[in-house]
Amino acid sequence: MTFVLATGGTGGHLFPAEALARELIARGHKVVVMTDKRGRLYGDVFPGAAISIVPSAAFSDRSLFGLLCAPFEIVGGTVVSLVKLKMLKPRAVIGFGGYPSLPVMLAACLAGLPTAILSPDALLGRANRLLMNYVRVIAANLPLVRFLPKNGKKIVYTGNPLRPDVVALYAAPYETPTDNGPLRLLVFGGSQGARVFSERMPAAINLLSSDLKARLSVVQQCRPEDIEIVRRDYDVMGVKAELASFFKDMPQQIANAHLVIARSGAGTVSELACIGRPAILVPLPHALDDNQTPNAEALVKAGGGWRVPQNKFTPEKIAAMLTNAFFDPAGLAQRAAAALTLAKPDATRTLADLVETLEAKS
Repeated sequence: MTFVLATGGTGGHLFPAEALARELIARGHKVVVMTDKRGRLYGDVFPGAAISIVPSAAFSDRSLFGLLCAPFEIVGGTVVSLVKLKMLKPRAVIGFGGYPSLPVMLAACLAGLPTAILSPDALLGRANRLLMNYVRVIAANLPLVRFLPKNGKKIVYTGNPLRPDVVALYAAPYETPTDNGPLRLLVFGGSQGARVFSERMPAAINLLSSDLKARLSVVQQCRPEDIEIVRRDYDVMGVKAELASFFKDMPQQIANAHLVIARSGAGTVSELACIGRPAILVPLPHALDDNQTPNAEALVKAGGGWRVPQNKFTPEKIAAMLTNAFFDPAGLAQRAAAALTLAKPDATRTLADLVETLEAKS
């Protein structure tokens, strides 16, 4: 059977689409990824899948002329998608969010094809909100809030498809800190979120007791331009620190950590839950529709961590939270176990099973 995956170009859209594509191809199906012109760069992301380019447009960060043109570009993309879908005759069309997915999913709905959209976040993205009342199924990761479809029965909690290296670490044993043993702290925030951590984490750690600083081992993601300054700060304090702008082995770094400080994108929360690690989550304040705060709340409600708004993420606040956490190792272990209750390590297979049996909307 042929399946069409419609996706935007950011990691939050691409990674789940990649996971589903690999699973469907492994089951002997044909996969066509439909996206905008950036898709020409995705050959390595989707090995074995065909890439099909459709016109699309976003409404953010555009000139007035661009905003006026955007609806016409989406209409044009929808017409192109209708033609392509008619030729492909897919078994189902699955959307992963982002405006490049919108023309494809609109065309699929107009054609009466079996359709589904994935919502990794607890808040449906804008493109998915435009589609939620027209697709057959909404595959959700976290409990959905605020924007909900008229028919709540179409929501199916499949989880968020994760990379194999994350799933391989599902429920990795948590090593509870001992009284005098090392304390491993992982700090990461991606390209948009790392700057605040670079600015505030060294100042916070400098406020810790000498005993905690002596035991502390920090692994921190920094922007390239911040690494040397942050390294100097930790060196002056005598705190062990491994700094990099990118960690290829991030899932393993999460598994190694006693405590994580991070943003709360859907991928991050899903990986923390799958591996089972306690976290202090700092939602990105400028995220579209503040979508990271509901993600963080989902982990907090499960008992897996804490949420701190960025405007309250001060060195004094961080130092107090780290001190309380590290002096309660049993509490950290309990939060690690609680984070696991959100985990859906079989999400990729569950989603693949779902789309194989999708029916057209009646």
